[in-house]
Amino acid sequence: MSALSRTFLLSCGGTGGHLSPGIALAEGLASRGHRAVLLISQKKVDARLAQKYPALRFEPIPGSPFGAHPGVLGRFVVSQTKGFAAGLKLVRSLRPAAIVGFGGFTTASVILAGSMHGVPVALHEANRVPGKAVRHLARFARRVYLPTGVNIPGVASKKIRAAGLPVRAEIVRLPRAEAAGRLGLDPSKKILAVFGGSQGATPLNAWARAAVGELANQGVQLACVTGMGKGAAEFTEYATSSGRLVRSAWIPFCDDVAALLSAADLVVARAGAGSLAEFAQIGAPAILIPYPQAADDHQRANASWFAAQGGGVVVDQNTLGDLTAQVTELLSNEIRLNAHRQALVRIAAEPALNFILDDLATLVAPVA
Repeated sequence: MSALSRTFLLSCGGTGGHLSPGIALAEGLASRGHRAVLLISQKKVDARLAQKYPALRFEPIPGSPFGAHPGVLGRFVVSQTKGFAAGLKLVRSLRPAAIVGFGGFTTASVILAGSMHGVPVALHEANRVPGKAVRHLARFARRVYLPTGVNIPGVASKKIRAAGLPVRAEIVRLPRAEAAGRLGLDPSKKILAVFGGSQGATPLNAWARAAVGELANQGVQLACVTGMGKGAAEFTEYATSSGRLVRSAWIPFCDDVAALLSAADLVVARAGAGSLAEFAQIGAPAILIPYPQAADDHQRANASWFAAQGGGVVVDQNTLGDLTAQVTELLSNEIRLNAHRQALVRIAAEPALNFILDDLATLVAPVA
C-alpha cells in the first residue's frame, strides 16, 4: 500500500442488492490503491456471495430488520446495539477515512459509530424511492448519492450527488455460446432467464415450473434462479411435439450472473435496483414483476422508470396467468427486443463507479 492509501468501511449487508454495489466500490477503491472493509450481515446469502471474492475483506456485523411486532422489534434493538458496539470497535481500530452505507439493516449502527468519531459518512441509494435507513441517516452524511431526478425532502442539495449503482467488474457481456455453455444450455435455442434476485422469488419459481413445458414446446429453454433453500440444482428436459428435447436449468444460487444474463434473450425478474443495473450493463431486456411487499413499493417505482427508459415492460404479480403469452410474444418479436437492447445501452451509460470514486477522493482530501 502506498503512503496515500486509505481505509474505507463499506456497510452493504442484508441482500445481494446492497452487497453487489459494495463489492463494486471495494474493487474500484482497491484499483486506486486503497483498502476497503465490507461490513455484511450474518445471513447465508451474504456469506455465499462473499466467498467469490477472496481478495476482499468482509466482516459480519450484527443486525436485523426493523418491525413493529414486539418480537421483531426486540431482535432489532438487541442486534442494533451489538452492531453499534462492533461498529465502534472497527472505527477505533481501523480509523477509516470514510464510511459508505448502502442502506439496509446493517447500515445504521456503523454510520452512527463513525459519525460519533467524526468520520466522513456517505450514503448510496439506488432505488427510485429512498429507503428508511438512507432517509433517516442522511442528516449524518456529507454525501448522499441518489439516482438522477431523485431527492430526499429535508436533505440539503449540496449533499446530494446524482449517481447510478456501481456494477461489479465481472458483469460484462459474454459471447452467447460461451454464456449458454456455462449454464449447460443450447445457444442455438431461445433462452429465458427467470431471476428473482439472489434469494429467489417463490411466485416466479411457481410460474416457471408451470410454464416450462409449454415454453419448451416452443423451443424456449429456461434458466431459473430459484434461491437458496428452494430446491436443488437440476436440469429438466421436455419433448416438443416434434420429439426434440428442450433442456432447462434450475439454479439455487447464481454465481455467474454475467453468463446468465448474456445467454438470455429475455429476463423475467423482480425489480431491485441492483438487478436493473446489471440488466442494463449486459443489455438484457426484461419483463419486470415488482415485489408487492417491497418497502414503500419501491420496486414498482424502479420498474416504471426502467420501462419508461425503454429497457423492458412491467407486469403485475396478480396477472402472472398471462405471463406465458407475454413472454412468448416478446421472444418472437426481434424488433422489439432490439429496441429494448438499444435503450439499455443508454441506461448503462450513466456514470456511477468512477464518479463516486472521484467524489469520495474529494470528500476525504485534507483541507488546505
